[in-house]
Amino acid sequence: MEEARIAELLTISEAAERMHVSRQTIYTWIRESKLKPVLTPGGRTRIPEDQLIIKKWDLTEAVISNIFPIRDISELVPNRIEYMGTKEKYWFSRTEKHWYWDCEGQRFLFKAGREGTGDNWAEKVASELCELLGLPHAEYDLAVYQGLKGVITPSFVPEGGARLETGNEILAQYISGYEKTRRFRQSKHTLKVVLTLISKEAPELPIGWSGSDGINMAVDLFVGYLMLDAWIANQDRHHENWGLVVVPETRSIHLAPTFDHASSLGRNENDSNREQRLNTKDIGSNMDAYVKRARSAFYSTASDTKPLSTLEAFVEAATRRRDAARFWLSKLEGISLSDPRSIIDRVPKEEMSNIAKEFSQRIIELNRQRLLATKL
Repeated sequence: MEEARIAELLTISEAAERMHVSRQTIYTWIRESKLKPVLTPGGRTRIPEDQLIIKKWDLTEAVISNIFPIRDISELVPNRIEYMGTKEKYWFSRTEKHWYWDCEGQRFLFKAGREGTGDNWAEKVASELCELLGLPHAEYDLAVYQGLKGVITPSFVPEGGARLETGNEILAQYISGYEKTRRFRQSKHTLKVVLTLISKEAPELPIGWSGSDGINMAVDLFVGYLMLDAWIANQDRHHENWGLVVVPETRSIHLAPTFDHASSLGRNENDSNREQRLNTKDIGSNMDAYVKRARSAFYSTASDTKPLSTLEAFVEAATRRRDAARFWLSKLEGISLSDPRSIIDRVPKEEMSNIAKEFSQRIIELNRQRLLATKL
C-alpha cells in the first residue's frame, strides 16, 4: 500500500509534462494554492497525481499565470550577507511560504541587480535557456527585497559541510603567483588550464544531474557552458563564476551547475542604443558587428593581451573535446527560434521593454547562426 502511495507522487517536471505546462507555471500554481504539493522525507517537493489540473483554464488567467512572477521577500530576515562578487547579496533560510523550487537546499540567495541595467531579466532568461539546452543550472526567479529589485536563487550546495570552491581558489593552488582577486585581464586564466583542471579535479557531474547520452564527464559538460556563453553573449565567466562543489561526507567533487549569467543578452545597453543597432545600415555598428564583440574571460595563452571572444572560447574547447562540442551544437540546433521568444515574452513589461526583448531575441538568433556555422 505504501509503495502505491509513493508512486502517485510526481516531480515538478513530471507534473509539468502531464499538464502540458512549464515548470514555472507549476510553481506559480503552488503559490496561488491551485496545487497543494507535499514534501518527501528528503525535503523534495512532489505533486500528488490527484492534484493534476486537467481542465482548460480561462485564457486571461492562463496569460497572466504565464508571465514570470516577481517574488516579494521583503518580510523575510536574511541570515547573512554574501560578500563574494560586486552586487548586494543576502542569504535567507528556506520557509514553506516562500519555497518555490524543487531542490534539496535549505537556503536561497537574493542578489540585487544594478540599477539601470537588465541584470535581473538577463539572469532569469538565461536560466530558462539552460533548461531548453538541458544544462544543469542555478534556478532564478525575479524578486524584490525592501525596495531592491533582484533575483532569488536556491543554493545548489548541499547542507552539512559541503562547499563551493570557485575557479580562482583552484587555480591559485596550481599556478604560482595567480591573482585570485583579479577577475578580468587575468591572462593566466587560460582555457587549456581550466579544462585540464576540471578533468583532473572534478570527476563527478553536478549533484542531482544524471547526465545525457554522450555527456558523462564534467569537462564535456563545461563545453556546454561555453556554448551557452557564446549563444547568449555572456561576458562574465570569470574565475569566480565557475567552480566545484566539494562534499566531504561522500568524499566527492562535482562540477558546479552553471551560474551567474547576468552579463548577457546586451543587458547593459539602453533602449536608444538597442534601437539604433537594430535599424542601422552601418556594418560597423549593426547587430552582426555587435554580437562579435562579446568577450569571454578566458585567454588562449598566458602571454596573450586580449581574451578570447565567447565564440572563440567555445571553438577552442571544441578542438580538445570535439564530440562534446558536437553534442551541444546538436542540442542547440534542435531548439526552434520561437522557443527563446516564448521565454523572453514572459518577462514582465515593467522589467523589460519591448525593444530590449527584440534586441535580446536578435542576439540569440545571430549567435545561434554563428555557432551552427562552425560545422565542427
